[in-house]
Amino acid sequence: MSASTVSISANPANATRRRPVVVGDKKPGIELVAVEGDKLSTEKDLSHSIRGEMAVLEREISRDAIHVKKSLPASATATLPPRRTSRKGVSKPEKPLWQTVISVFTKNFLLVLVLFGLVQMIRRLATSSDNSNSSIASSSGARVSEIDRRIGEMEKALKTTTKAMQVQVDVVDRRIEREIGGLREELSEKIEGTSMELGNELKKLEGRTDSLGKALVELRVKELVSKEDLEILFDEFSKAKGLDHGYGDTDLGEIRVFAREIVEKEIEKYTADGLGRVDYALASGGAMVVKHSEPYAFGRGNNWFYTAKLKDVHHDAEKMLRPSFGEPGQCFPLRGSNGFVEIKLRTAIVPEAVTLEHVAKSVAYDRSSAPKDCRVSGWLQGHLPTDQVVDTEKMFLLTEFAYDLEKSNTQTYNVLDSAGSGTVDMVRFDFTSNHGSPSHTCIYRLRVHGREPNSVSLLAS
Repeated sequence: MSASTVSISANPANATRRRPVVVGDKKPGIELVAVEGDKLSTEKDLSHSIRGEMAVLEREISRDAIHVKKSLPASATATLPPRRTSRKGVSKPEKPLWQTVISVFTKNFLLVLVLFGLVQMIRRLATSSDNSNSSIASSSGARVSEIDRRIGEMEKALKTTTKAMQVQVDVVDRRIEREIGGLREELSEKIEGTSMELGNELKKLEGRTDSLGKALVELRVKELVSKEDLEILFDEFSKAKGLDHGYGDTDLGEIRVFAREIVEKEIEKYTADGLGRVDYALASGGAMVVKHSEPYAFGRGNNWFYTAKLKDVHHDAEKMLRPSFGEPGQCFPLRGSNGFVEIKLRTAIVPEAVTLEHVAKSVAYDRSSAPKDCRVSGWLQGHLPTDQVVDTEKMFLLTEFAYDLEKSNTQTYNVLDSAGSGTVDMVRFDFTSNHGSPSHTCIYRLRVHGREPNSVSLLAS
């Protein structure tokens, strides 16, 4: 698009009142600019500028026509036909030929002038637009190069800053690693020290636990009075005094007297062979060991047996039928973890209970040789020889039990109800296991308790 500024003036006097006009072709989205010095300023749209300029040109043409009319001689103007005063009644006079020629010529001349002005204006506008475009292009190129230069500088600055930041990050990472390493070492040292302290405390606690366990075991061995024992004591006291209702009317002094009587009875029982029951298997009362399994033998020169295998009953077998008084080693050892012993009772009795005794835990060196599982049988031998083979049909089971090392060293077991009131004078103890010793099983004392039948029942049996 090309544009130029043209100032058209038919009257020099009116030139000062006219404004520069911008004329150009109308194109969408394009604005016309007026050049003032070296600066470009945006004006109006080309279409609006052309419309306004055409209006100005029409006004100028009308003014020029009036001025021409005034400058013509009076004779020429007199020949012009007068205007119609009214459309009706008065006819319009015809113009002379020369006026018509002059009018047409004037109009054509003015039109040529306008076209010439427009051409000039368009040329100037195109020139100015080219110059402005070139200046804009040059300025834009300079600006682009300046922007590229600044972008390059910014990239360099960013690279430099990034490198510096990376260096700082590496330095910080190294410091953090050193700090973490130091903290790990300190923490490991503290953990080791704490673990050692905890280990020492645990050892102390284990020692205290062991001592407490030993104390509990000692308390169990001492057999202190339990709640059940106290209840049994009070029941016996109530029965003795004929009381039926609790502790309401009970005198503490009476309870003390009753407890003293019980203690005296227990002491008397202890002096009476420790149980206060008749032992029909006591050697001093006439009982004897008639058969036993192979005894455990040591080499000659020891306090135990010599190594020769014995066919008869050993002379120390009576230790099983005598009080040992709780002395360790005063027992009869059988070879292996099992064995048997057959005893001829003092007389024929109705059996009620049997007792197995071992050394007390408080004085024993080793209790693994104590018997564990035991089976007791009985039969009536009469006056037959004791070395005769036993008729198994005559033998019947009296009781079965397991000796408990945690209880008292002297343990009594009642005869089974299925034994009835059968009379026996022979008793056999079969020990099927012990508490861990594979070499021998120690028997300290065996007892058999019961009652003697009268002559009628004895003859019937």
